[in-house]
Amino acid sequence: MIKKEDVYKIGIFNKPHGVRGELSFTFTDDIFDQVEAEYLICMLDGILVPFFLEEYRFRSDTTALVKLEGVDTAERARMFTNTEVYFPIRHATEVNPKDLGWNFFVGFRIEEVNHGKLGKIVYVDTATVNTLFAVDYQGGETLIPAQEDFIVDIDSGHKVITMRLPEGLLALDDTEEFN
Repeated sequence: MIKKEDVYKIGIFNKPHGVRGELSFTFTDDIFDQVEAEYLICMLDGILVPFFLEEYRFRSDTTALVKLEGVDTAERARMFTNTEVYFPIRHATEVNPKDLGWNFFVGFRIEEVNHGKLGKIVYVDTATVNTLFAVDYQGGETLIPAQEDFIVDIDSGHKVITMRLPEGLLALDDTEEFN
């Protein structure tokens, strides 16, 4: 059985394309093209299920058309509409961490060179121009800029990101809101 902690989200299948069972795939990480990926993992009815890749071709830098083994009709492909797509973390470790999408780092622990252990990354906010790590910090959630300039080291084996944050950034979260 595939566990959620053994995979990370790389995108979503949108809708069928054509009549051969191809799927439109919007991805946030093209890891499946960087390593020898034989399969992608889909979340179906709350269960992570692997599907072997038959072929794929890129349409843009964030979309591809994907053909899964055994999915040969538009009707069969329709069951994958809006399905989240995941990739095994163990295969992603073959790639330089700086070449991976931000979602790979969900579950990693953040350590700051001056403050020590901060907490685990709960999710990555990419809704704005500045990507942010949402970190479980001191019993709450704090947002930390996911800027490469702040990252000192990434230890994929131990799932730790060491950062050097600007002075006062963490102190901002400790202040009370103004009334």
